[in-house]
Amino acid sequence: MDIQSTIAVVTGGASGLGEATVRELAAGGAKVGIFDRDAERGEAVATELGENVIFCSVDVTDEASVNTALDTVSERFGAINAVVNCAGIAIAAKTVGRDGPHALDAYRKVIDVNLVGTFNVLRLTAARMEKNAPNEDGERGAIVNTASVAAFDGQKGQAAYAASKGGVVATTLPVARDLGRSGIRINTIAPGLFLTPMFESLGEEVCKELAKDVVFPARLGRPSEYARLASFLLSHPYMNGETIRLDGALRMP
Repeated sequence: MDIQSTIAVVTGGASGLGEATVRELAAGGAKVGIFDRDAERGEAVATELGENVIFCSVDVTDEASVNTALDTVSERFGAINAVVNCAGIAIAAKTVGRDGPHALDAYRKVIDVNLVGTFNVLRLTAARMEKNAPNEDGERGAIVNTASVAAFDGQKGQAAYAASKGGVVATTLPVARDLGRSGIRINTIAPGLFLTPMFESLGEEVCKELAKDVVFPARLGRPSEYARLASFLLSHPYMNGETIRLDGALRMP
């Protein structure tokens, strides 16, 4: 898929990995819809990047909310042929802590946003992609999901988060098999430790300490590096059904 002819939706596109992806795609000539709940930040990014980027207030877990936003993007740009799912939340809670067992509502919310929300967006977008005319490779669309190294190396307090991201990884191959007949590809990125607003809020010293476990380069990842990989996966016609760790060879103990 040529990025210049890409019309993409990026969930969580108002900040962090999502914002970096919006900027990368827009710089390559793509048209982009930012799907996020942070209207102030999302509108600011869209205004900065110009007429080929729009913001839509979206709850990824809500079918009506997603469909309304997809309608808006389609009406503005004519179609949708790419989606990058970056929206997600994280909590820290042990299975049994000082206050008792892990709150079930909190567990469900993480699964709902990170896993169900990801699948909700990709299924609704894929249904629209199937109506696109195929390009010279027979391709009608491409999807990139965001998992985490926590899917493989989950830490204490990450039962909910690791489960949600493990589900995203496990979804990749069956969805690729489901959508192959329609000419739609899907890949997943499993980032390690990235310098997103969440990590920046921890302070420079904490970030340096976390980076010590990264083999090389011995630093936190940059959101722009995630964005470059997301753009590559959208554009490469033979990448399909794969989960790629992007972590500087980090293996969490």
